[in-house]
Amino acid sequence: TPDELAQAERAFGLNDLAVEDARKAHQRPKLEDYDGSFFIVLRTASYDDQREEVDFGEIHLFLGRGYAIVVRQGEPTDLGPARARLEERPELLAAGPASVAWAVMDKVVDDYMPVVDGIENDITEVEESVFAGDGNVTQRIYFLKREVIEFYRAVSPLLVPLQALERGAYPQVAEELHSFFRDVADHSRRIEEQVSAQRDLLTSILEANLALLSVRQNEVVRTISAWAAIIAVPTFLASIWGMNFEDMPELAEPWGYPAALALMAFLVVVLYRFFKRIAWL
Repeated sequence: TPDELAQAERAFGLNDLAVEDARKAHQRPKLEDYDGSFFIVLRTASYDDQREEVDFGEIHLFLGRGYAIVVRQGEPTDLGPARARLEERPELLAAGPASVAWAVMDKVVDDYMPVVDGIENDITEVEESVFAGDGNVTQRIYFLKREVIEFYRAVSPLLVPLQALERGAYPQVAEELHSFFRDVADHSRRIEEQVSAQRDLLTSILEANLALLSVRQNEVVRTISAWAAIIAVPTFLASIWGMNFEDMPELAEPWGYPAALALMAFLVVVLYRFFKRIAWL
């Protein structure tokens, strides 16, 4: 809560700028060094199977000599397994607060995998719907792509601080932790590649959907045009014989009416077979 954060700020002498960022949500993943104390921002993600949506949250980490403070915003992430994992390995706890950063980062990145799998299932569903001729999936594709883009923004910026940690850019981080951060960075890179591929695939699916809609629209237009042409011929002939001129000898003949109907029927059949042959009907 804001009161708890204010108490922690006074007790541990936290940096004002870092505390201000922690009070505000919607921060980008980052790692900042404030004269030996560190402020880390992580974006959490969880997949809701029932709503088929991704819920995002944030974790802010304050690390310094002898303390590790976690501030959670939005959708909470259960960090109990991360704490239990550390308590089971006292040799990691001996490495200091950086071990807490590793445990939290590893938990957040591991939680990304179910999100990737859930989005993959959604993409498979919309892909099958598009090529099955369902033209009502455009909105779902758009919102799914927007979620993937937001997920990418949660994953991609995390690679830079993880790469710095794995190569030992911060002397405050014990050397024995470098391999652990390398493992987290490797998982993050793999997830980032998958999310990038999903984003590109959704773009292709959206373009394919629009192309198929255009093709189906053209087919409808061709069909309407063909029937309009077929109907136009007998309409044209009927309009000629309906002009009521006195000097139209065929109107007075007994065969005139049957001949007119036969001519109309003949032309309709010819046009119908023609449009059928060129696949307009």
